[in-house]
Amino acid sequence: MGALAVGLTLAVSALVPSGSAGAADQYEWAALGDSYTAGGFVGDPQPPLGDATRDGCDRTTDAYPGVVERELDEFPPGKYVHLTNVSCGNATIAEIADTKQTPISPVQPPAEGWPAVDPQIQRAKLNDKTDIVTIGVGGNSLPFGGMLLKCLELGATPGKSCREYYTSPPEGEESIQDKLARVQDEYIHMLAKVHEAAPNAKVITVGYPAVLPQEGSACNRLSLTELGAIKHADVDWLRDNVLKPLNSTIQRVTSFFGDRYVDVYSSSVGHDACQPAGTKWVEGICGDAEDYWPDRLPGTLLNCAPINKRVTLVHPNTQGHANTAAHVERAIRIALLDH
Repeated sequence: MGALAVGLTLAVSALVPSGSAGAADQYEWAALGDSYTAGGFVGDPQPPLGDATRDGCDRTTDAYPGVVERELDEFPPGKYVHLTNVSCGNATIAEIADTKQTPISPVQPPAEGWPAVDPQIQRAKLNDKTDIVTIGVGGNSLPFGGMLLKCLELGATPGKSCREYYTSPPEGEESIQDKLARVQDEYIHMLAKVHEAAPNAKVITVGYPAVLPQEGSACNRLSLTELGAIKHADVDWLRDNVLKPLNSTIQRVTSFFGDRYVDVYSSSVGHDACQPAGTKWVEGICGDAEDYWPDRLPGTLLNCAPINKRVTLVHPNTQGHANTAAHVERAIRIALLDH
């Protein structure tokens, strides 16, 4: 842990009277979010495989909430921080606030499929005793993953581009401008519900990392360990007209509520999905993952087995989560100083 975090730990400790930890109980932290929070394929499944409480949300031990929890255990900010992590792969903004979610984990699903789970605000039991809420969500509400797959499909078609598809969309498809406007409205509603449920909590929102390179031409076209068939011009468009505006939307709404936004994009530039193994903090369409994670995407032709990889669909790896954890931990310690 860095010198700043240690310094903050000592500063917070100084504010808590000696012997009062028991009386003051503990800090309550709730982690809400989608697969970029849950982890999916980094570390061990939580709950473990075979556990009766598994819910299909694909939370893992080396996702950033678990990494931060371990750091806060080792260097407590005055008193113990109790984490309730209800993040869930594929979660939308609405499923944080007030809509049930049906998880889609490909890992040992029940024969009848995963049962629906309550909205994360409800699952986390947010209340007036909640001290910290971290939220990492937004991408699935566009949906970024669906757009990526459409860009893959159109990338293999001469003369087609997903920029054109989402800028002047066909009947029944939203334009990117409409998508971002809708996401902003949904995010406002969601943060209002979080503050209503946890009126005394410090709320911290977490943006998305630099999953795409600074120049689309940096990608090895057709390489499934990078961005596959997506055209270089579409990679540039996805970065500048989808990912960056999504982060800006989250930051803008966060500021409106007086909450704290964690920027993980800036520190992750140069560690995108088109970098070599060891440099990348985000796996490509196919990538390295733990053995329990599948090498095929059900219902599609995507098969990563021939190249001895697994279906990672442009998600952070262990290094990516470690970077996010460093920034989120710092934000939590600062928030508790103000609490």
